[in-house]
Amino acid sequence: MILGNDPILLTPGPLTTSLATKQAMLRDWGSWDAAFNRITGTVCRDLVEIVHGGDEYVCVPLQGSGTFAVEAAIGNLVPRAGKVLVPNNGAYCARIVRICRYLGRAVVDLPIAEDRPVTAAAVAAALAADPAITHVALVHCETGAGLLNDLDGVARVCRAQGKGLIVDAMSSFAALPIDVRQAPLEALVAASGKCLEGVPGMGFVIARREALLASEGNAHSLAMDLHDQYVYMQRTTQWRFTPPTHVVAALRAAIDQFLAEGGQPARGARYAANCAALLEGMRALGFRPLLTPEVQAPIIVTFHAPAHPAYAFRDFYDRVRARGYILYPGKLTQVETFRVGCIGAIDANEMRNVVAAIGATLRDMGIERAA
Repeated sequence: MILGNDPILLTPGPLTTSLATKQAMLRDWGSWDAAFNRITGTVCRDLVEIVHGGDEYVCVPLQGSGTFAVEAAIGNLVPRAGKVLVPNNGAYCARIVRICRYLGRAVVDLPIAEDRPVTAAAVAAALAADPAITHVALVHCETGAGLLNDLDGVARVCRAQGKGLIVDAMSSFAALPIDVRQAPLEALVAASGKCLEGVPGMGFVIARREALLASEGNAHSLAMDLHDQYVYMQRTTQWRFTPPTHVVAALRAAIDQFLAEGGQPARGARYAANCAALLEGMRALGFRPLLTPEVQAPIIVTFHAPAHPAYAFRDFYDRVRARGYILYPGKLTQVETFRVGCIGAIDANEMRNVVAAIGATLRDMGIERAA
């Protein structure tokens, strides 16, 4: 049983945070206070630097979850007469299709198998088939399965054909290399509670400054008007409406730890080691991962559920939770699965403990082997 400590979150956000990040939320901040506004400014500066955005890109923070920021990016950077291509190989791609329809933006839903990556060739073919498409919305790491899509290849296609590229990097930002000098995009969207290891509550859009300034009047919502938010912040250093002050302070602490760890290369290496330890241990228990190694991102791993009459996910989940770990249900539509996250303030030794907890749970359930 869990004694004295919160369970470890093995989910793609919220995730387990460090003590220093939690402690950063113990102070109250005034939303108009100059000290708090300086924190916002340094956070935005550092977020742009993570993708090597230089002076060409700016960061616009937004209250709410990552989905709020994705919707804001689509609603601002895609003109009302624009048309969006969404290569769709998972639940979060499908969510972008829904967002486009809610916003009244024409959308092309390009279906791709949920265990296969989006390729540059598929996007190029779709663009050739429909010249009216103005933008491509790509999910970099589709955490419905844990699959990594080809951001660099898709970016090259979009640049060659003059299409705007909006990237949902929710589960890849700060963990996987993204360099807008090599893969130019119109906007990248992420959030505080993912691989930066902050807490949930703030999304952000890193946008090409020129594209953002040209988006005035596109927004469907006052609260989600990125252009207005950016212009107001440039003029006053303040958020337009009450900011999530504790979330921003925690994010500042989390970014400081990210930089001290060694930035994206070190964060990515730790997550890769977590993923490798998890896969090795789970295979020894008989579990089979959904994805092949070449498309598996080191963020979250989808496993086939045990083909055993004693297995039921809810019971399995509760028993693993009692041993200190919170898993994630499967997101796929065709096969029964569950997911185990590799991100957060945890290391490979913790992942080996996860495997031990899952193994003990299987024995309790009378399942000799997961296969």
